[in-house]
Amino acid sequence: MPSIMLTTMLVLFALSVPVAVSIGMGSIVGILSNEKASLLIVGQQMFTSLDKYPLAAIPFFILAGNLMEAGGISARLVEFAKSIVGGVQGGLAATCVLTCMIFAAVSGSSVATTFAIGAILIPAMVKHGYPVSFAAALQATAAELGVIIPPSIPMILYGISADVSVAELFIAGIGPGLLIGAVLIATVLVWARIKGYGKLDREGRMPLLAATRSAGLALLMPVIILGGIYGGVFTPTEASVVAVFYALLVGMLIYREISVADLVRVLRRSVISSTVILMIIACAGMFSFLITRANVPAMLGEWLVQTLETPALFLLGVNAALFVIGMFIETSASIVVLAPILTPIAVHFGIDPVHFGTIMVVNLALGMITPPFGVNLFAACMVAGIPVQRIFRSLVPFVLVIIGCLMVITYVSPLSLWLRDLVYRAAGG
Repeated sequence: MPSIMLTTMLVLFALSVPVAVSIGMGSIVGILSNEKASLLIVGQQMFTSLDKYPLAAIPFFILAGNLMEAGGISARLVEFAKSIVGGVQGGLAATCVLTCMIFAAVSGSSVATTFAIGAILIPAMVKHGYPVSFAAALQATAAELGVIIPPSIPMILYGISADVSVAELFIAGIGPGLLIGAVLIATVLVWARIKGYGKLDREGRMPLLAATRSAGLALLMPVIILGGIYGGVFTPTEASVVAVFYALLVGMLIYREISVADLVRVLRRSVISSTVILMIIACAGMFSFLITRANVPAMLGEWLVQTLETPALFLLGVNAALFVIGMFIETSASIVVLAPILTPIAVHFGIDPVHFGTIMVVNLALGMITPPFGVNLFAACMVAGIPVQRIFRSLVPFVLVIIGCLMVITYVSPLSLWLRDLVYRAAGG
């Protein structure tokens, strides 16, 4: 049954059938090939996969990100970031990375980050002399931070799938997110000097004090959300609702940039995005149930333990496999299907499940910027108005940078775990 399911799913992927449908049809074909299985499993497992309280955070974080874009919060964050790093050659490119880091601390979605920040900064970078392919490639890469810096939708999915604390995963994502952001900023500043980009980036830059005053309410949003989560005021799921109400309050009543017509458009887009993700989760949950019932995780675990004898080799093998998988399968689906299989094996090797979750999320996030199915690539190219093939060459340095950071995150576990351990020691004390 597992081989039939996997073959069906991969064939449908190759035929460009939507991800949720491919996974769901693979599962149904597997059920039909087994005389002892009933199609009643389909409805039962799809419902069970969605019947989890933390999943409520996903539509709310998507809605919060779209409200930030429509309500002027994104534009003010861009001006604030530009006032900090925009005063040097390449500063506008660095602004793109820094703004994505700040926006990521609320939205939890890389695609939302791509549209919200890219709509402002891709045209601005092109106007300042950056090649449009470079601007789009940088935006797609920097938006990846939306699923690494907490709150993060993929981390919520991993926590649910692997039975790991979502709050601990959020704390563990801060170090890797800051590392990737800092390395990306350093890379674009050096690259801009080498290529001669961004010599006019200082133009139109607001003074830091004025930009901070303008973006004060926007900057307060991640402070409230993350402070509330880590301070124990509300759970990550409750934080997503707080984010929506705050973005709505600021966008409609204070900045007054969201009209009723805008609100309808934002809600429609958020519903569509949320439905796509939740359908993938429902179908992937059914697929994972059937794979587990067929004893695949146990057999795979035994094979990996015998083949990859040390934790270092296991992590190297998993990273290589996840990189390839992430190129072809959507991040949410990959996590829901693979986390229950791989996490127990990682624990067997003595790897902290929170650290392993961080590795999985960072690695699979690479799939968002690698062909052929990188969702960030398509989003950035849509904003830039260019075919996706044009940015491949500009994308290579950024992919190499992320892979280098991934290796550091993989083998230097304190980068992910020291803040979590510090927080929980302080709480325990």
